[in-house]
Amino acid sequence: MHNESRFFASMWSRAYMLLTFTALFWAGNAIVARAARELVPPVALAFWRWTIALAIILPFAWRHLRRDAPVIRANWKLLLVLGALGIGAFNTLLYTGLQETTALNAMLLQSGQPALILFLGAIFMGDSTALRQIVGAAIALAGVLWIIARGNLGILGTLNFNEGDLVIGLAVCLWAIYAVMLRHRPAIHPLSLFAVTLVVGIVGIAPFYALELGSDRYVVLQQESLLAIGYVSIFPSVLAYLFFNRGVELIGSAGTGMYMNTMPIIGAGLAIVFLGEHLRGFHAIGMALIVGGIRLAGRGSKPLAGAVVSSKTDNIERRDERE
Repeated sequence: MHNESRFFASMWSRAYMLLTFTALFWAGNAIVARAARELVPPVALAFWRWTIALAIILPFAWRHLRRDAPVIRANWKLLLVLGALGIGAFNTLLYTGLQETTALNAMLLQSGQPALILFLGAIFMGDSTALRQIVGAAIALAGVLWIIARGNLGILGTLNFNEGDLVIGLAVCLWAIYAVMLRHRPAIHPLSLFAVTLVVGIVGIAPFYALELGSDRYVVLQQESLLAIGYVSIFPSVLAYLFFNRGVELIGSAGTGMYMNTMPIIGAGLAIVFLGEHLRGFHAIGMALIVGGIRLAGRGSKPLAGAVVSSKTDNIERRDERE
């Protein structure tokens, strides 16, 4: 037992190992959703993912929720928007898009989020941006457009896009808005924030789930579908959340954000190995533009998002330790 405790304590102190698992779990989210698309409809997958995740974390979050209740009530409008965007909209749209496009495309499109966050932060939050950052973000977004156009720029003029790519593109935009707004999150415990936004997201998803059921789209109850729901509920939802926060605590939000750029590469490998998808020339060019642009934009700069959140979280966690 003592050796096991030392092993887990050692694991908990290794930031890059935890972040590798985080990237693996988040990449696996798209892989599993794509693989199970015939068995689990997209809205059902989002609804049950977050409902089960809430049931898992609520016992741990309850005491923080009770203490943070006054702050939560005072900031209910912001929390409503954060829950609707980050929990309700993003994954529901992601899973919907994966009905029509490949997991590989989904992963690469999501990798353009840091550049979009930079643009939104500059436009709406007044963030100071150097020319290098603007150029880098533009290069990364050009890589996203290249993937959406599948290497055929003529498609941009005809608007003859793959619908799944467009839906995932919308999801990426909404997540970027969520990330920028997250800077103004109230000073509550991370588990309180997670639980409240989960509740908001689940309530927001519920009407769309009812519509999906009304159109006779049901979960096919068999081992594969239950495993898919179990995976997305535990690994990319609860464990990745804990590992990511621990990574920020150990190496900071900037280092964590840069390391998470490995996620599309991990996801591409998983899609090729497990789904038999093919890495084509336009994928490689788009990935090179995205990674190169993000590296250029992030060189020597402050984190694109999350610095304010991290400082608030640190203060709250220090307060918890004193209690």
